[in-house]
Amino acid sequence: MIKKLLPLAISLLSLTITAQDALTSKLYETYEKYKEPSLEKRRIKHNDLKPLIEQLKSNPKFEVQKVGESIEGRDLNLISIGSGSENIFLWSQMHGDEPTATQAIFDIFHFLDSPDFKEEKEVILSKLKLHFLPMLNPDGAEVFQRRNALGVDINRDALRLQSPEGQTLKRLRDSLDASFGFNLHDQSRYYNAERTEKPATISYLATAFNYEKDINDVRAKAMKVIVFMNKIIQNYAPGQVGRYSDDFEPRAFGDNIAKWGTSLILIESGGYPDDREKQEIRKLNYVSILSALYTIATKSYENIPTEDYEKIPKNDRMLFDLKITNATYGLLGKDYILDLGIMQYEIDKKGHNDFYYRSSVSDQGDLSTYYAYETFDATGYKIIPPKVVSMETASSPLELLRQGIAYVKGKLPEEGAYVEMPLFKVSEAFELGDFNLQPGVNPTFFLEKNGKLTHAVINGFLIDLNKPLENQETGNGLIYR
Repeated sequence: MIKKLLPLAISLLSLTITAQDALTSKLYETYEKYKEPSLEKRRIKHNDLKPLIEQLKSNPKFEVQKVGESIEGRDLNLISIGSGSENIFLWSQMHGDEPTATQAIFDIFHFLDSPDFKEEKEVILSKLKLHFLPMLNPDGAEVFQRRNALGVDINRDALRLQSPEGQTLKRLRDSLDASFGFNLHDQSRYYNAERTEKPATISYLATAFNYEKDINDVRAKAMKVIVFMNKIIQNYAPGQVGRYSDDFEPRAFGDNIAKWGTSLILIESGGYPDDREKQEIRKLNYVSILSALYTIATKSYENIPTEDYEKIPKNDRMLFDLKITNATYGLLGKDYILDLGIMQYEIDKKGHNDFYYRSSVSDQGDLSTYYAYETFDATGYKIIPPKVVSMETASSPLELLRQGIAYVKGKLPEEGAYVEMPLFKVSEAFELGDFNLQPGVNPTFFLEKNGKLTHAVINGFLIDLNKPLENQETGNGLIYR
C-alpha cells in the first residue's frame, strides 16, 4: 500500500510546485500594479507611512493596532489580515537605514486588498493570519541610521530589553506565538555569493538557537521555506543568493525567537547592478515573501530536504563598486602594475532624504580574487595625476576633463560639500599636493593610452572621455574649501 501511495504523493507535490511556479511568475509580471508609488526612495520616514496606515485603518480587511511607541514617541503599529489559525509574524526596519522590505510590505498590502489572485489569496488568508510590523525603528529611520535614539542596536537587545522597541517586539512574539517569523533587513551591497562575482542580492538565514547550531524541527521548517524561496529568486537573479552566517549570537532577536519556538527566516536585501534605490530588490522581496506565505499555507514546503539549505552559497564580502585592473602606476621614477578597488560611499544630505557620493580607494595591489559591479581592464593604460586650473573657464566639464583637469578654482558656495558634475570645486588658495595612491584617498585621476587621455576617474566614477557625460553615470564632484 505504501509503495502505491508514494508515486501519488510525489505526483501531487510536483503539481503543487508547478502551480507555485506559475503563481510566482504572475506575481513578478504584475508587480507594478500593486507597487506603492509614494515609497520610491530608500530614505523613508515614519510620516511617509502614516497616511498609508490611516488608509488601512478604514479598510475592514485589515486590523490596525498601536502596539507601542519608540523612544521619541512615534507609533509602532501592527497590521493584521487573515482568518487562519496559524499566526505568521513579519517585521521590518529594526535598523533604521534598512527600509527595502518596508516598501515591499506596503506593496503586499495592495496585493492582499486587490480582487486579483482570488484563489491563491483565499488559500493564504483562510489558513494563515498575517501580522506585519512595518517599521520597528522609526527614530532610526528619521535620520537614516542603524541604531535607535538610545544608540542601541535593537537586534542586540533581546535579553536586556532596554529599548521600548525591543520590548514591543518581544511582547508581540510571545502573544502571537507565531509558527513562522520573517525578520526583514538590508545588508551591505558589497556582499557577494561565495567565490562568484555575483552580488548577494538576497541572503537568507535560518537562525541558530544555540552555539552548536543544532537543527530541531523549528529550525528545519525555516530551512525548508528558505530553500523554496531561493528557488524562486534564482528565476530572476540567478546566482545572486547568499546564505548569511549562522553563528549563534545570544543577544540577537532572530536567534532568540528561534529559541523561543518560532521558525525564524532572516531576509537580507543586498545589492543589485544599477539599482541603488533597491527597487528591483524590493520587487524580489514582494515575490519571494508572498510565495513563501503560499507554500506555508499549503504546507508544500514540508517535503523539501533540509540538506538543500547547505547548498546555498555562503555570503562573502569581496565586492567593490569599481575595480581597475593592471594599471601602470609611476612612483619615484619606476612603473608598477596595480589593481585598484574603489568604494562609492553614500553621504547623507541634510534632512536625511537623499545622498551624495564621497568615494575612497578601499584596497590596491593584487585584487585578482575580488570582484566589482564594474571592472575595467587597464592593461596598457597609465595612471595620470589630475590638474587644477586657476579660474573657471567657459569650457564644459567634458572639455576640462579631456585636458586632464579635475579641480577648478573659483568662488565657492556658502554651504554644501558637493557639486552635481564630475569636477571638484576648490578655493583660490587650494594647492594640489603630491599625487600618491593609497587606501583611503579619494580616487581622482586619469588614464592614458598611447599618449592620449581616454578615461577619467572622478570621485571614484569611471568616465569615458569619448562619450557624452549625460550618457554615463558620473556621480558627483566634491567641494574642497
